[in-house]
Amino acid sequence: MEFKIIRQQYNSKNCIVCGLENRLGLKTRFYETTTGELIAVCTPLPEHQSYPNRLHGGISSALLDETIGRAICCGTTDMIWGVTLDLTVKFRKPVPYGSEIKIIGRITANKGRIFEGSGEIYLPDGEVAVTAHGIYIKATVDKITDGNFDTSEEWGLLGNDPMPEKIII
Repeated sequence: MEFKIIRQQYNSKNCIVCGLENRLGLKTRFYETTTGELIAVCTPLPEHQSYPNRLHGGISSALLDETIGRAICCGTTDMIWGVTLDLTVKFRKPVPYGSEIKIIGRITANKGRIFEGSGEIYLPDGEVAVTAHGIYIKATVDKITDGNFDTSEEWGLLGNDPMPEKIII
């Protein structure tokens, strides 16, 4: 599958999933596609393992949760965040660390303040390893933080990675 990329979403400094300055973080990048889906790209580290050579299931769940929750922002500049109400994850194959993986998230229902989405983690060979379905509530940053989160300091197009024109899975 080949996806044309139209926009890169912001990263934070400290989030475990997207924080570029978090020493133990996944440093995941998020890209919006022409199909309205969101693709996340990261290379998990040995620090993210459960069993030897395997990514922890909780880390896989966090990657899917973040990707599906961010998919609500595809095609908009609104600062709306998805806050998880329910996440169902199915593990099909082990996910290795040390290799780039890709995660796709999409919105499947959008009903006022509630939305639903689904997603998959793809192994380097293109096989689906983990799937998820989630239900989220839309919230603005001031509703989900303690008020000390300064988006101008903590959130933006951080780092020097260029946006790819396309992503192949």
